[in-house]
Amino acid sequence: MGAGVPHRMRPNIILLVGEDTGVHHRCYGDEYAVTPNIDRLAAGGCRYTNAFSTAPVSAPARAAIVTGRYAWSIGAHHMRSTLTAAPPTFTQALREAGYHVRWPGKTDFNFEPPSGFADSDRDWLDDLRDGMLPSGGFFLYRNLGITHESTMWGTPIDGEGMVRERLERLDELRDEERHRPEGATVPAYLPDTAAVREDIARYHDALTLQDRDVGAVMDALESSPCADETIIIYLSDHGRGLPREKRWCYDAGVHVPLIVSGKACDRRAAVDDRLVSWVDIAPTILALAGISGGAPMDGMPFLTAPGAAADSTREVAVSGRDRMDEAFDRVRTARDTRYRYIRNYFPELPYVQRISYMERQQSMSELRRLHAAGRLTEAQAQWMCERKPSEELYDTAADPEMVENRIDDPRLASERDRLRDALDAELERSGDLGSLPERELVRRGTVVDRLREYRERIAPLPDEYRLGVFAGTVLEMPEARRTDVGR
Repeated sequence: MGAGVPHRMRPNIILLVGEDTGVHHRCYGDEYAVTPNIDRLAAGGCRYTNAFSTAPVSAPARAAIVTGRYAWSIGAHHMRSTLTAAPPTFTQALREAGYHVRWPGKTDFNFEPPSGFADSDRDWLDDLRDGMLPSGGFFLYRNLGITHESTMWGTPIDGEGMVRERLERLDELRDEERHRPEGATVPAYLPDTAAVREDIARYHDALTLQDRDVGAVMDALESSPCADETIIIYLSDHGRGLPREKRWCYDAGVHVPLIVSGKACDRRAAVDDRLVSWVDIAPTILALAGISGGAPMDGMPFLTAPGAAADSTREVAVSGRDRMDEAFDRVRTARDTRYRYIRNYFPELPYVQRISYMERQQSMSELRRLHAAGRLTEAQAQWMCERKPSEELYDTAADPEMVENRIDDPRLASERDRLRDALDAELERSGDLGSLPERELVRRGTVVDRLREYRERIAPLPDEYRLGVFAGTVLEMPEARRTDVGR
């Protein structure tokens, strides 16, 4: 492992990771948002407009962030699976090069953090403010959990989720910072009802609380003796926790914020429209630290020396989903700066199989209820259909909410074919273990057998809500596998 630049010259790095946070900040153009600190962060650095998570759910996305590998390349692609052996992480490389690494709180990688993952899990905010962190370079992590999908529940459920913390912290917000449901913007694929608007308003209240947490880090850094040598990276694991957003591979599920800022980053009030994938985060952090070599990664650095854009650019950002708790599916997608191509390997499975956690959301209940009553619009009803199309293609410039599938539009045939080929090439290059049944991964010793645990969570929907030939939830890869879709 190359030590890179001398200790006195390399930057400190702070990584802030929001949960279930889409591009809903004022600096990203959302006028409903109250996010002054994150906007201030963007004004002092670079805001990336085409940053994409590799998965629309937390553990596979976080596995990619910390390893620089696609979750499906290492076997961590099923949500709530567990690798039998931990892969290398970028934090180990930082420590080997002399960085002090603090990682308090959430890991959630679908594997236990390996030996040597961090120096400490102790909170660092006061030590940062007081200049009490070790010299020679430090890396600090903070999870911003207040925006997790459970913050949108109306009341706490079984003691779980972030709703209790949101309710306890609401007094931090001034009246003008509170979000009125009537002012919310409801996407075309969700019903415009009071319950849906309440969910969106709760999310934005939580996002303003997240913004306060980011502001506390910024204030601590500005008060510290380390401000001139420190870079802040702000991002989210995946999109907002609403139906057809979290857990799905549309832009609302994987198009996420990314801001790189700090006095050590000389890109001020910049906007960068290059494609960035979450497999690029780990190699970028190592490049900023001047560290070369080490474990192979699927990503590439988008920054090298502090503030300097890397020469290499990616042609597509690839994402995917597999089993989500007790519901199996397999989806892969490729996105360039305008078009998104989606491949559904199991079109016979409906989009909205029952996932107990997802069913707690008011918005999901509204979709179920109104679909059963035949009262959804065409844009809303297409996600509630009994079968998925084998392929989907969207022009995000003309249709940012992705409700018009143009896979058969002859005018976009060249875009479709190009993205098909790019997806195939990236999956072949990286190796996609999602093509194998989970039981085979268990047999090989790649993952722990957790299928029984999740089989016990399967419960039928009411008769009027059931969809598709299975009329329920599929936990494992169906026998009739579709591995040639789109070819």
